[in-house]
Amino acid sequence: MQYSYPVKTTFVPRKPALFSTVILTFASLLAPSADAATACTQAVVVTAAHPNQLENKAIQVLREETSKRTHVEWALAHGPSGANVTIVAGLHNEIPGLLPKAMRFSWEKASTGAANRSEGFSIRTLHIGSATTIVIAGNDNRGLLFGVGYLLRKLEMEPNRAMLATDINITTAPQYPVRGQQIGYRYKNNTYDAWTVAQFDQQTRDLAVFGNNTIQVVAPNSDDRNDSPLFPAPALETLIGICKSTISYGLDFDLYYPEMAKDYSDPAQVDAELQKADALFRALPHIDALYVPGGDPGHTEPRYLLPLVEKEAEILHKYHPHAKVWISAQGFNAAWYSEFYSILREQHPKFITGFFVGPQSRDSFPLQRRMIPAQYQLQAYPDIAHSMHAQFAMPDWDPAYAFSEGREPIDPRPMEETNIYRTFAGLHSGFVTYSEGVNDDVNKVIWDQLGWSSQTDPMDTLRDYSRYFLGSQIGPFDSSTFADAIMGLERNWNGSPLTNRGVDTTLLQFQALERAADAGQLRNWRFEMALYRAYYDAYIRARLLRETCAEQQALAILRSAPEGNSIKTIAAAREALNATPHSSAQDLRKRIFELADNLFHDAGMQLSTQKYGASGIERGANLDRVDVNLNNRAWMEKQFDRLEKLPTEAGRQAGLSAMLHYEDPGPGGFYDDLGDPSDEPHLVMGEGASRDPQLYATTVNGIADKIPDEGLRISTITYAETLYDTPVEMRYEDLDPAKHYRLRVTYGGEDYTLPIRLIANDAVEIHAPLRRKGNPETLEFDIPQSATTHGKLDLKWTRPTGAGGGGRGLQIAEVWLITEAAR
Repeated sequence: MQYSYPVKTTFVPRKPALFSTVILTFASLLAPSADAATACTQAVVVTAAHPNQLENKAIQVLREETSKRTHVEWALAHGPSGANVTIVAGLHNEIPGLLPKAMRFSWEKASTGAANRSEGFSIRTLHIGSATTIVIAGNDNRGLLFGVGYLLRKLEMEPNRAMLATDINITTAPQYPVRGQQIGYRYKNNTYDAWTVAQFDQQTRDLAVFGNNTIQVVAPNSDDRNDSPLFPAPALETLIGICKSTISYGLDFDLYYPEMAKDYSDPAQVDAELQKADALFRALPHIDALYVPGGDPGHTEPRYLLPLVEKEAEILHKYHPHAKVWISAQGFNAAWYSEFYSILREQHPKFITGFFVGPQSRDSFPLQRRMIPAQYQLQAYPDIAHSMHAQFAMPDWDPAYAFSEGREPIDPRPMEETNIYRTFAGLHSGFVTYSEGVNDDVNKVIWDQLGWSSQTDPMDTLRDYSRYFLGSQIGPFDSSTFADAIMGLERNWNGSPLTNRGVDTTLLQFQALERAADAGQLRNWRFEMALYRAYYDAYIRARLLRETCAEQQALAILRSAPEGNSIKTIAAAREALNATPHSSAQDLRKRIFELADNLFHDAGMQLSTQKYGASGIERGANLDRVDVNLNNRAWMEKQFDRLEKLPTEAGRQAGLSAMLHYEDPGPGGFYDDLGDPSDEPHLVMGEGASRDPQLYATTVNGIADKIPDEGLRISTITYAETLYDTPVEMRYEDLDPAKHYRLRVTYGGEDYTLPIRLIANDAVEIHAPLRRKGNPETLEFDIPQSATTHGKLDLKWTRPTGAGGGGRGLQIAEVWLITEAAR
């Protein structure tokens, strides 16, 4: 299949130096009147006489990004211009020599006690007479770049207009030394596999504006195919280009290098791996750090992993002598963790800089910090891209969203990401996020700004995001309007779309912005992504309301149908289920498809496998699920098909009655639809995601790798689960001690299966470990009357202890507690 490639931009080159000095001059930039917009034509950028490469890069960023937004190219000079308004930038100790004599005292007074930490900067607004000077004093070259980025985020720019609304007086430096984002140029990644080096260069620049100082690329030898139909260039060529681009900004370039051979106890496989590593390390112009996961992907026991990485580190340092080495324990089971900790305590390997904690980590962040010797730093490797089956899954995500939007949707989660960051902020020395493309674009800048200061207000970051990427105004709306609308997208996913009217409010906000936007804003891919999510959420809500009503009408027909005419009853119920959607919903659907097409051509985003070449539906291609069933229509149709073939009316009536009473536990009984947050009253939820973001002590509502369209009842493919050794627990109060109870359980979930054991009251085994034979499978068990003599019953499902990997698989879909006469 042929795919057209997205629009390409231009590539800009590279690299270092130690200190930098710049003067930017433009008359009336700070003037509060509308006349300030015309003053941009007077802009002059003044640099030191002999600027270094990174100095030049910072000024290039400033001039190019302002020119893109104002359509005015500021002139470049080398020396003071005598303008009324100047911006002076350089190192703290160089600033006095760059200022007019009349302003030096004001600067020295204002800068007393200014921080001198790495990558920091000070910005001061000085007023003397009619002259105004904005000083950006970088502590080093990166400080200059980040100071320029801060100014760019605060400037209000649009064609022929640039204004700084208020004086800036700030001294700041990053709280954490590593603030990084991962790029995977590979088939599995959505969007990135369609990008050119020039587009990656722009992404690197934009992230640096928000304080990002590290780009990490995934090595070509990962759990993926070697190419993609969308690749504009071969993988290694593109990685080399990204490397050159990254170091041209003076930022760190890191390599994520999974160990993918099956058995590193085999010397031949070790030798082959070392040869591959040598070739890649030699080919890349620069590597600041090597990151090697223990698993996900790969799966290597610690006693083989650490010696292998030590050999790789020796090769690495031949070409990149100052590169650091980080390792993770991802995928390890309990025995491997014990072995891992023992090696560290006994051997204290010197080639390792530290360890990173990411997805599929059986041991929590706090536990790893306690167990790993203090000489080693820890970094966070947070999954910011996925909403389910993930490190930071949404534990109460409504099934309608889960079925349709899937594991990798456009997922701005500013408040949740802030909570996740702050929960672990005291345990790490920085982070590199795990990302699969641009669906998590908002989350990237949230993390970068929190890495600068963990106290950053996410709303401030969103205002900067809007102002920098979309302009100071979208028609009459300022940056706060778009920022609040992004917050609305996060709120859309709270609770059921059936009752969350905020979904419609969020769409109205975005539609107002859409009507007001200019042509450039409408084709800005970040704006398009937000619009796509708003329309998609609203479409799902509209469909869910309609389809829920249709199912209720069909069930009402079944309940009220006269006996003796089941065929006619079934026909009427079918008609109710297949009601025509409202035209307004179809308008939403049409706009979703238009935006999906724009996103592919404007950003390479692949929201469909067939239309745009996404590697799989679970890899962000939720356009392919936009019309997934949100009710039990397919299951009901399947039952109708079966019943219509029965030879007798009595058989058909019995089948219809069974459908109507599917969930009915009978008098004194209870039914829980696990996986539906609104219908699981006896499920023990645990700590909750706000206190337990990694969900080690929290029950998660999830969905299987199936959809209702397969003819499955929704209740059998949604489930409750816990991770690793935490049991799934249900608790019943006020039971009748005189009654005897039976338990009916539907075991269903993802396609793999684990042996599951069920005990009551921590003492009575209801069933020994068993593997389900189907998916789903419904079984019944006797509850000994002795277990309910006190009117209470506690049920716990467990899996074999000590497992590693993602920790999933303990998944229960439905539970009935049914009474019968005491024996």
